[in-house]
Amino acid sequence: MAEEKKERLSRQEKKEQQLEAIRKLIEEKGGVAKTSELYTLGLDYRVLQRFVEEGTLERIKSGYYSLGYRKKSEEEIIPVLFPDGVLCMESGLYYQGYLKERPYIWSIAVDKNTSKSRFKMDYPIVHPYYTETKVLEMGVETFDMNGQKIKIYEKERLICDCLKYEDKLDADSLKKGLLAFIKDEEKDIAKLMMYARERRVVEKVRNRIGVWL
Repeated sequence: MAEEKKERLSRQEKKEQQLEAIRKLIEEKGGVAKTSELYTLGLDYRVLQRFVEEGTLERIKSGYYSLGYRKKSEEEIIPVLFPDGVLCMESGLYYQGYLKERPYIWSIAVDKNTSKSRFKMDYPIVHPYYTETKVLEMGVETFDMNGQKIKIYEKERLICDCLKYEDKLDADSLKKGLLAFIKDEEKDIAKLMMYARERRVVEKVRNRIGVWL
């Protein structure tokens, strides 16, 4: 009887140690950890599955786990899940200060070879824009979002993209974005035209923006 009790305590202690290790790792990773990272703790799929079934651990999508995931803001989650992505379109307009309300869907530019399975998730909702590597890296800058670094396009590149793909953009958001850019005293017209040539939207820029400059 004493041996059985000792064994139960030993299992419970091991479980608590595993949970503490998981919490520490997830915290170090910004709130979300990959399966491969959890495996470095000596855990296997069965252990992770048991914690998920118990409600201790949350599987947010294939290959990614978290704790208290639903309590986290989208701003906390996006930089961790998509450190290689670049905020673009409506999301870019919002974080460049050109829209007052954050769009419901996150628009993120990613390399064309990125696995589509990364975006199969219920929360947050992400719309990926698959892009050539050279184009993806053009005009990228970073800013701090909830303590995490995230990439975003410079406003001049962003405006050119919005004009290039205006059929994919909400008309009202595009209008507000263009008006805000025109009023932006820190805009760089030379840089805008450089990106306009690169993105092949020179005529659109001249017709939609040039008359107001």
